[in-house]
Parts: sequence; structure tokens; C-alpha cells
Amino acid sequence: MKNGVVIVGAGHAGVQAAASLREDGYDGPVILVGDENELPYHKPPLSKTFIKDAEAKPQPLRGEAFYTGNAIDYRPGIRIAGIDTAGRRLDMEGGGGLAFDHLILATGSRPRVLPLPGSDLSGVLSLRSLADARLIRELSAHSEDVVILGGGFIGLEIAATLRAAGRTVTVVEAVERLLGRAVAPVVASHVRQRLEATGVRILTGTTVASLEGENGHVSAVITSSGERLPARMVIVGIGAVPNIELAQAAGLAVANGIRVDHQMRSSVPEILAIGDAASYRHWFTGADVRLESVQNATDQARLAARTISGHADAYSAVPWFWSDIGDMKLQMVGLTAGGDSHVVLGDLPENKFSIYHYAGDRLLGIESVNRPGDHMLGRKMLGAGFSPAPETVAEGPDGLKAALAAFQQAEPERAVG
Repeated sequence: MKNGVVIVGAGHAGVQAAASLREDGYDGPVILVGDENELPYHKPPLSKTFIKDAEAKPQPLRGEAFYTGNAIDYRPGIRIAGIDTAGRRLDMEGGGGLAFDHLILATGSRPRVLPLPGSDLSGVLSLRSLADARLIRELSAHSEDVVILGGGFIGLEIAATLRAAGRTVTVVEAVERLLGRAVAPVVASHVRQRLEATGVRILTGTTVASLEGENGHVSAVITSSGERLPARMVIVGIGAVPNIELAQAAGLAVANGIRVDHQMRSSVPEILAIGDAASYRHWFTGADVRLESVQNATDQARLAARTISGHADAYSAVPWFWSDIGDMKLQMVGLTAGGDSHVVLGDLPENKFSIYHYAGDRLLGIESVNRPGDHMLGRKMLGAGFSPAPETVAEGPDGLKAALAAFQQAEPERAVG
């Protein structure tokens, strides 16, 4: 194993994979390749504190000493042109190559492109990288009117942040409600009401026909109904697509991402894929999924390292997500598609509540707003395979904790996630 492990992608997944290899005792070469000329950084703050504070600095995932101290060869500013699977070699743009014994693809995803006239105007931006966040921060300081296309988490986080900074913000969403299939309608409605109370204008069921510009810079968004929305800055947040091009060109199996098994191996066993770009059969739902979250990225990275180190663990991490939108901390655990009933715990008017989703008598997941205790307890329950009865949920956290403890005592072999 003289060539070691090469990791392509220096986001949350790639950095964690490098760290976990060393934590698991892997002593071969570890090369981490990133296409940005930055020390790898946390991405969640970019849509919140970073863009509103001119003095904010990026938050490194690990200090520079971590890479040198653990013999991790971090190589920034490198783009990979292709993968030679038979020769176990990466070809780099501009020439040169990297040989590998194992390859981890942590290539992530990228914002979906807006396919409309005017989308190439200056001032039309998406947020995925630190460079994007710097542009948004710089332009927002001189932009009174901002239009955000897309009512997903990123768009709404930015909307809340810029509105709090005094900007006039309009959110345009093509479907009839915010947050699509990400949360239950009651949560989406609550988020909308809170945002509108701060002055954010929200247009749902509204599509965009084109973008207008003056002197090459965006000046307005034109809706399909003909309404003209003034805009000095337009932020496009209409979803993300996985970066699968390298894998696909190399002949790896792809389907809404790079297909991997329960040990994160692709269709070429020496090549693994993790994070936003990986598609797999989920242990909890039995469905094929591709999850975009820090939790998924880091847990899959840990497992990929264990796979390379010779372990045979299968991926069984409980999925969880979060978003900070204005005064709302949304936390979600589990995957709630297919639910047929729910129980509400807490108080919507007080902006503190949780929705427990069920399919029959099986707990699928919990969506919480400003109730972090419910979220943490939900992670324990789902990790243990415990589905409390709806009447137990109604008893509140104390009743749930007691019921979980009794369940674990009766079935001690269950592992808590």
C-alpha cells in the first residue's frame, strides 16, 4: 500500500475522512486534495454570521497544525481532470498525476444553475463556497433590494440574515409553500409567518420569467405574471446537484449521485464516495437517498476510513439536520417521507414546538423549533429503534425519557445512535 489514500474534496466529508484514517491507525500516505485556495472551513456559518459581519473570519475545520501533525498532505487549489481506475491514478488539470491504493470521492454538490435570460448578469449569485459568501457580503453592503430565488433552507437563512441587516428582501418560490418536502406543512407555515413578521416578502406559487439588467448588473426580477421586483442583488437557491462528473467519466455507477454500498464502496471497490455526492440504500427507510448534511458527510467519512482500515461495519447513522432562520432553530432527526400521522408537542405561538411523525405506530422522525431537548432525545430514540406511543409523546420529555429507559433495559443489545 505504498501510494496510500487520496481524498478528493476538502469539505466536511474529506477532512473528516483524513482525520478518521489517522484515528483508526492507518499509517500509509494520506493526501487531501481541494479545489479552493483556503484552509478547509465550516460551511454552515456562511449563510448567517459571515455574510452579515464584515469582520467575520472563516472558521477552519481543523487548524493548520492538524494536517502537518498528522502527516496529512493537504494540497489546495488542485482540480482533478480524470480517474484512471485500472491504473489507480488521478490526472490533474494542468498536468501531473497522483497514484492511489484507495480513493475517496468527497466531491460534494453545487448550486443548480438558473436557466433564464439574465442569469449571467453581475449581482446574480449562489452560495456554496467562501468566495461566494465574500461576494454576497460585499455586494449586500451596497444593495438595498435583494431578491432570493428559492424557498429552501439556504435561501431562507440568507433572507433572515439580510432582512435583519436592514435590506428589503423578497423570496420567490415556485411551489405553493416554503421548504418543499424538507419539513411538514405546519413547520413551513410557521417559518413563513415568522419571516413575514420581520418584513420579508414571500411569494409562493410564483415563477420567474427573466432578469433585467442595467450596464451589465442585475436591476430587477420579472415574474411570470409580469411583476417587476427591483433587485440590486439576486441570490439563486433552487437546489443542488451532486458533483458526479469524475465518477461518471471513470465508469462508476451513478444514480442521483455516486452509488455506494453500506460500506461506502463504489462499483469499483478501491474507490469510495461520501457526503453530498454519494447515493445509497438507506438502512432506516429502505429507499435510495442522497443526503446533504454535515452529519451525513462526517458519519460517512468515519465509516469510509474504517472500511479502508479493514473493518466491515455497515452504515447505520441516524440522519439529522439543522437550520437557523432568524429566531428559529430548526432541528430535524430521521426521515419523515411516508408518514401518515403526527403529534405536536409544545406551543407554536411561543415559537417552541416539535412535530413527531409516524407511519402507523413507527416513529419516523421529529422536527423541532427551538426545542433542542426534543431533538437530542429523538436521536437517542431513533438510534435505539424505539417508537414511543403517541400518548407517551403527549406526556412530554419526562415521560419519553422514562419510556426510552424502560425500552433499553428490556432490550440492552440495542445501540443508541
